[in-house]
Amino acid sequence: MTDQDAPGLQQAGPADGGGSRLATNKLGVAGIVFFVVAAAAPLVGMTGAVPIAIVAGNGAGVPGAYLAVGLILLVFSIGYAAMSHRVTNTGAFFAYVGRGLGVAPGVGSAFVSLLAYVAIQLAVFGFFGATMAGHMNAELGIDLAWWVWVLIAWALVTGLSALSVDIGAKVLGLLMALEVLALAIVAAAVLLRGGGPDGLSLGSSFSPGSVFAGGFAGSAGIALTFAFASYIGFEATAIYGEETKDPKRSVPRATYIAVSLIALLFAFTAWAVVSGLGSGDVVARAVELSTVDGTPLANPAAVLFFVAGEYVGGWLATVMSWLVLSSLFAGLLAFQNSAARYFFSMSRAGVLPAVLGRVNGRGAPAYGTAAVSVISLLVVVLFQITGRDPVLHLFTWFSALAVLAIVLVEVLVSAAVIVYFRRQAEAASPWSTLVAPAVSIVGLVLGMYLLVSRFGLLAGTAAEGVDPATQSWGLSALGWFLVALPFLVLAAGTAVGAARRGKEKSQAMADLVS
Repeated sequence: MTDQDAPGLQQAGPADGGGSRLATNKLGVAGIVFFVVAAAAPLVGMTGAVPIAIVAGNGAGVPGAYLAVGLILLVFSIGYAAMSHRVTNTGAFFAYVGRGLGVAPGVGSAFVSLLAYVAIQLAVFGFFGATMAGHMNAELGIDLAWWVWVLIAWALVTGLSALSVDIGAKVLGLLMALEVLALAIVAAAVLLRGGGPDGLSLGSSFSPGSVFAGGFAGSAGIALTFAFASYIGFEATAIYGEETKDPKRSVPRATYIAVSLIALLFAFTAWAVVSGLGSGDVVARAVELSTVDGTPLANPAAVLFFVAGEYVGGWLATVMSWLVLSSLFAGLLAFQNSAARYFFSMSRAGVLPAVLGRVNGRGAPAYGTAAVSVISLLVVVLFQITGRDPVLHLFTWFSALAVLAIVLVEVLVSAAVIVYFRRQAEAASPWSTLVAPAVSIVGLVLGMYLLVSRFGLLAGTAAEGVDPATQSWGLSALGWFLVALPFLVLAAGTAVGAARRGKEKSQAMADLVS
């Protein structure tokens, strides 16, 4: 059943400025990939997460950890892509869960997904504000508070998101191409020079013994946790299904390309960094380079910038310091679009106010965009008034929450794929509809365990007296609340879905099975 089949859903096109349909044929495979890779913000991950994973995690084995997580998500993508042939819907995750597990769990997963996308948007705002304020003051002498830069970015992101989705894709495409090119230049330069003190050693970074050194409860678990956190946003390929050309072909292709590109980019560049510093002494070198005023990892970006300056030239390190800002802005734009489309789709399904399901004259979900922007503005203002730090609080709390929420929904999607295809009469590939989703469930549940057990390190919410770098669990009250929040939202959303299913007209939920 599609929304065309549901007589109660308005079919006004985008030209009237008040329709309930997104503009069609706006994106191709490349446009979707731009949004997804931009959301992954590879340059930000390389300057922020990778150095921390090296020092606190498995050292030279970090590139292999990123590759391992990429393979898990690639397996997840097999069932995800199989489902995208049957469901073309801007709600993506919750449309899939709704089709496979039923309306109530579908609505529950919708609220969890919305929580994740709004949370990661807030997290990136915090990191962008702090990074922009420090960089502009150091380089240009412009001394503005972090929240001023956030408000400037907020206005630009809101405006671009209200325009046609292909305009945003073009902006993201340019920004993404520049940061990917910069990372590729660094990696190629290190490899062409044969690496650093220890040369190029595949075994030190990709052998199972290196990747899983220290075990899941120790250093390997920390590295894998940061790797999972770096992939958030890849599942957004299906969110743009209604706006793509030939979605049943474009979405699966974009999913495979995006996951593969992100995995290879992280693994390949991280290996180049490890090789450039010397695989045998990479932890000590990363600590040395990132230490500021006696505090290790106070400036993790210095690790990548050092390698860039050493193997290419200081000019590239300078360029990359600016590209980090554009990478963060690209992430803001990507997540804003994703969250707005979740508001739109949930409204059209009848579980959020109807006004959020309207589009503007360009076919963009303007009211959904406004909802995301209002929430972001209120939270940023609240954090500023209460004196919270944009990185230690806004970024770490919400980014850790978002990653846990997304992995939870990914588990539900894999289960939905299995259930859905078991009910179908026509023949389907056991590999894509049973084996791959089952394997992905195992990998994702392991990832969820790692995220929860190391949540204190990710979110900075360890209990007093607990060292999150050496001890798992041991969360503060706030930490346990953030861990529980996705599960509480899932339960509440499922209850809402069950309650409204009996009260709404049948077409109100058509979006869940379109």
